[in-house]
Amino acid sequence: MGLCWTTTFSYGPYDSTSMAVFDSTYLLQPNQARPTARLHPPATVAMQCRRRLAPLLRAPPPRILLYRLLSSSYSSPPSSGGGDEAAASGVAVKQVTRGNLAEALEELRARVRDAAFVGFDLEMSGVTSAPWRDTFELDRADVRYLKLRDSAQRFAALQLGICPFRWDPAKSAFVAHPHNFFIFPRKELPYDNSSHEFLCQTSSIDFLAKYQFDFNTCFHEGISYLSRAQEEEALQKLNVLHHDAISVSSNTSEEGEDAPLKSTADLLFTERMKIRFNEWCDAIRSNSRVDNNLLGSNKFGTDQFQTVFFKMRPAVMLNGFTSHQLKLIQQVLRKNFKDLMYVCTFGEDDTSEKRVVYTDNSDDSILLMKDVQQDLLTSRKAKVESAIGIRHVIDLLASERKLIVGHSCFLDIAQVYSKFIGPLPSSIKDFSLGINKVFPHIADTRHLMSANDAVQYLMRQKSKSLSSAFSFLCPTAAESSTRTPVKIEVEADETTLSCFASGAKHEAGYDAFMTGSVFAQLCAHLDINFEHLTPKENLARNNKLQKYINHLSPSFNSGTVLDLSTGTERPDTGYKSRYPAAVYDNVVLIWRFQSELRAKDIKDAICKVFGPASVTTIFSIDRTAVLVQFSKQESVNDFLDLKATLERTDSAISVLHPLSTILQGGKTRAANYETYRDICNSSVSKYFFADQAEAVCPASNTELKCENLDAGDAHLDETTNASVQRGEGTKYTSKNRDNSDISCQDILDVLQDGKTLFSKRISQT
Repeated sequence: MGLCWTTTFSYGPYDSTSMAVFDSTYLLQPNQARPTARLHPPATVAMQCRRRLAPLLRAPPPRILLYRLLSSSYSSPPSSGGGDEAAASGVAVKQVTRGNLAEALEELRARVRDAAFVGFDLEMSGVTSAPWRDTFELDRADVRYLKLRDSAQRFAALQLGICPFRWDPAKSAFVAHPHNFFIFPRKELPYDNSSHEFLCQTSSIDFLAKYQFDFNTCFHEGISYLSRAQEEEALQKLNVLHHDAISVSSNTSEEGEDAPLKSTADLLFTERMKIRFNEWCDAIRSNSRVDNNLLGSNKFGTDQFQTVFFKMRPAVMLNGFTSHQLKLIQQVLRKNFKDLMYVCTFGEDDTSEKRVVYTDNSDDSILLMKDVQQDLLTSRKAKVESAIGIRHVIDLLASERKLIVGHSCFLDIAQVYSKFIGPLPSSIKDFSLGINKVFPHIADTRHLMSANDAVQYLMRQKSKSLSSAFSFLCPTAAESSTRTPVKIEVEADETTLSCFASGAKHEAGYDAFMTGSVFAQLCAHLDINFEHLTPKENLARNNKLQKYINHLSPSFNSGTVLDLSTGTERPDTGYKSRYPAAVYDNVVLIWRFQSELRAKDIKDAICKVFGPASVTTIFSIDRTAVLVQFSKQESVNDFLDLKATLERTDSAISVLHPLSTILQGGKTRAANYETYRDICNSSVSKYFFADQAEAVCPASNTELKCENLDAGDAHLDETTNASVQRGEGTKYTSKNRDNSDISCQDILDVLQDGKTLFSKRISQT
């Protein structure tokens, strides 16, 4: 049994000056410059080498150095920096790659089984594929989910952080075991035709690089995976291969017919094979005892005919033959040897192995075929099992049904569903119910920060980011008397200390540890007493915590709380919105206007026509599109009809109308909110929203269609023939005038009160 070392975690900022960095060539003292390249006599070089190696030879072994480093970082006093630097404190995090997955998984099973809850985190290759794919406060719940689903489908999970927290009554503390799993979706199955492409967002990759993310380990040693849906598909393919028996042929050519022997070389080759197999069969039949000496004799054992035993039967391994020659051998066996079977199997590296096996009779041949097929099926199933990879961790968490704790974790669990369960459902309700079946107990620390009056008061004017919450809620030992934090210890096995590294923020394993630590402190502020918690008790069953479980915010700006057990959303009472409540029937989507036009310019132009209070909200999707919310629902159709009317006429009135600012260039498009949803639902990916809209919705499909074209022309005629009020109350009508009779005063009146001339008349119609 290996020795274990345990250290009590000290909630203090990380002191970077205590970190020692060793150079394998030489050690530099502080403020010492690197030596320049010079030529020295051999004796001088040897003396310098001994002098430089002396400190390394006197230094403790690397494991002891790491142990001292981590221990000192726990017990050292906090630096004066505070803030997010607290999240950089060293913690022993187990690094797991495909090389040590089996060992780590076996250990993790026991850790999770004994845990009260499990901290969870993911690091991804990106978040949004385009600026307009970000979640906006004005997004409806279904649109917000479509954007998050797009992110989970397009980007890769690069690290999975798992940290079981076990309550130790003897220590009155939680014992944490952080694990950091590197992930890379490589192709593991030779018959897997699925694509493993994913996007990388440059800002996300730059962010990870800033925090020393190990991309080499991720890409070279990352653990691959199959989702449950991919595993099921792979097993179905195996069953088809098994029933078709394509890997075994008993005296039957792969093509089903004999190939004609046209060349002299083929004739000579088949005759030679016939002689060789005859001699081999005669030797077996004439000797009651067939052993390795007979099979390995020079007469029958050559480089191409390697004689072996296969399934307790004499066999010849065929090496170095071309595919054409192998077909000729099968043809020879089928015509001349009823007791010889051609068998093709696959080795561990998926290389094919061809043999000719001697059987006693037809029943023995059938039995051999069944054995070979079953072995092939078993080996391929083992490959599928191995290809499951990191999903074994997800299956472990699902089977133990422990409380899973994340921080702003909606996108994280969407990634888990997409990568390890199957394709994401089309609706947020189906997704919620689906993930709830896999993980019945999920808690979000960000939601917990605003779920209780006492916690809200504690977190007032504090950032809710993970590192800031960790720094604030997990104080140092000196401050512990004021906020009485829950004691947490980190435990690592010294016998495998080489697998551990000092954790840092934005590493999934360490972030999972921070998430669990913050959760433990929040539970204490919710008056949850851990002293009565049994070692293996699932914290999800705690009565005081029940109402916070399976409630999380879909995004930081959603203003809603999603109940995973029902798939419904409700307003978040603690959220303060920057915009009036959205009424989606009152919203118009406008895109492809002039690039120099701003959202304020669009709002001003609309208000000149519909009134100063007609627009309650205008929101920029990006520089090519906006969402406009009208105060009245009928204004949506009025705006779209007026836009269509102005675009169908070239009169001076349409050119000088206030909406001409928006319509300038003739490319401006507009539609209702449902079109916005359809555009967000598309798998097409364009950087600018206007390009995305054009790719998804052709011009003929996006505009709201009038009931008939004549109705639109009637609006135009009525607009042209409208009466213009003069200052003295005299009415001048234009029924008997054409467009050439419009005076300057008419145009000025139109510009002064465009709403009276256009919108009001259309609204009445």
